[in-house]
Amino acid sequence: MPTSSDHPDRLTPLVAFGTNPGRLLANTYIPDGFQPDGPLVVVLHGSTQSAEGYDGGSGWSELADEYGIALLFPEQRIANNFKGAFNWFRRGDSGRGEGEPLSIRHMINDVVTEHAIDPARVFITGLSSGGAMTSVMLATYPEVFAGGAIIAGLPYRTANTVMQAIYRMKGYSGPSDRQLTALVRAASGNTGPWPTISVWHGARDRTVHMSNADSIVRQWQQIHQVDGPPDSVEQHEGFTRQTWCDADGRVLIDEILVEGMDHGTPIGAAGARGLGREGAYMLEVGISSTRVIADAWGLTK
Repeated sequence: MPTSSDHPDRLTPLVAFGTNPGRLLANTYIPDGFQPDGPLVVVLHGSTQSAEGYDGGSGWSELADEYGIALLFPEQRIANNFKGAFNWFRRGDSGRGEGEPLSIRHMINDVVTEHAIDPARVFITGLSSGGAMTSVMLATYPEVFAGGAIIAGLPYRTANTVMQAIYRMKGYSGPSDRQLTALVRAASGNTGPWPTISVWHGARDRTVHMSNADSIVRQWQQIHQVDGPPDSVEQHEGFTRQTWCDADGRVLIDEILVEGMDHGTPIGAAGARGLGREGAYMLEVGISSTRVIADAWGLTK
C-alpha cells in the first residue's frame, strides 16, 4: 500500500473543524494559485489506508496541480475502527447531524469558507469503506454535493451491524431496492436537486461483490426518475460504461465495470495523462478513475 513516505508532505492537517463528533482526522491539499470560486473534491480512503497513501495511489493532488482543484481528505483513526475503515454501517455514523457524517460536513464547511470554494462545485469520492461512506454523505447531505463517485462501495444503509456489513459485502440479501430508495429519501428530507451518481466496480472484486454496484444504481434510479434499462451502454478497452440520463441528455447515473479487476481503485499511471502509483488496492488497469471522474465532473476543462 502507498504510504506517506512514498508521497511526502503533500497534505496539510486541518486542525479544527466544528465539534467533530466522529473524532476523525482531516487533511487538505490546496494547489498553488488556487482561484476563488474553484471546486472542491472530498476524497475518502479505504480500510487499512491513510489519506496520504490514498492520495499517492490515486493521484488526486497531481490532478489538482494541473487544474486548480481544492482537495479535502477525511481520515479515520484506528481508535475508531481497528482496520482504519469509516464506520458506514453504524447507526450513529450513518445519519445526518451525527457521528462521522457530521464531522465530514464540518470539514467541508471549514474548507469552503476558508478558501472561497464555489458551493455549487463540491464533489465526493471514496473507495471501499470510503465508497460506502460516500454513499452515506450523498444520502444525508445531498444539498452539499454536485456529484459523487462510489468506488467498490455499498448502498446507503444496506447494513446496520458488523455482521450485516460482512454479508452485504459478499452480496448476500439486504433491503429491497424500494426500501433502499426510501432510506435515501428519509435521510435528509431533501426537496432540491440531487447529486449525480457514478459507480465504479471491478468485475472480479472478491471483497465487495459487484452486485453492490447494481444495488447502488437501483437505489438512486427512482430518486433521479430514471427507472429501467440504461440509455446507453459503451464498450471501452478494459471497461463497460452504462448511463442513465435526463431528458436533455445529462448523465445522472453511470456505472463503470472494469474487466478483470479485483477490489480497489482503478489507476493508469503510464503516459502523459497517467496519474498515481500502483499498490495495495490501487490497481494498475490502464484506466485512471481519478482523471475520468474529474473529466465527467467538468473539473478538467
